[in-house]
Amino acid sequence: MTARVIVLAGPSGAGKSRLAERLQEARGWPTLRLDDFYCDADAEGLPLIRGGANAGLIDWDDPGTWRHDDAVAALQVLCATGRTELPIYSISESRRTGTQRIDLGGATRFCAEGIFAAEVVEECREAGILAAAYCITQHPLITFGRRLQRDLREHRKPPLVLLRRGIALARAQRAVVRRTTAVGCRTATGDRAFAELTGGDDALAE
Repeated sequence: MTARVIVLAGPSGAGKSRLAERLQEARGWPTLRLDDFYCDADAEGLPLIRGGANAGLIDWDDPGTWRHDDAVAALQVLCATGRTELPIYSISESRRTGTQRIDLGGATRFCAEGIFAAEVVEECREAGILAAAYCITQHPLITFGRRLQRDLREHRKPPLVLLRRGIALARAQRAVVRRTTAVGCRTATGDRAFAELTGGDDALAE
């Protein structure tokens, strides 16, 4: 089979995961979680936060903490064969905890979402497997609140670390959006992207 990927990029907490869930419910498009390709915390040479209250901690918002080549390879295999093995990653433990199998079940589209999703857009386009690419975004204050609520609920990191990280990410959100759109992602809220992706566009039709 041959499938193509819908890349959902954008700031952490902007609604990428929720959009992917809605698309799976509405269209049956499975989701590949790109955040499962994070490195383990004990990997050598991970980038560190250079300044501010969290200085010296691993900078999990730097693409250097993420296994880019493995993510791209998984996308290509999934598009070509309809199934592949993926890691399971625990953000609260900062390590890989197992593996899982994703099977498209005959679907010719699937979503790939994560904070580093923009890093795969150009390679997917060059490989001819890109169906669409979106930068999902909200007002920085909305994103900040949703991200903090989620991260606290899931115990992703200590509360003070999450608060400080959230403030830094809110300040950096416009720069994140600029980098994402620079590789060709269309900027939209989750609702707008959902309407466009389920609105009968021939390029996305099954």
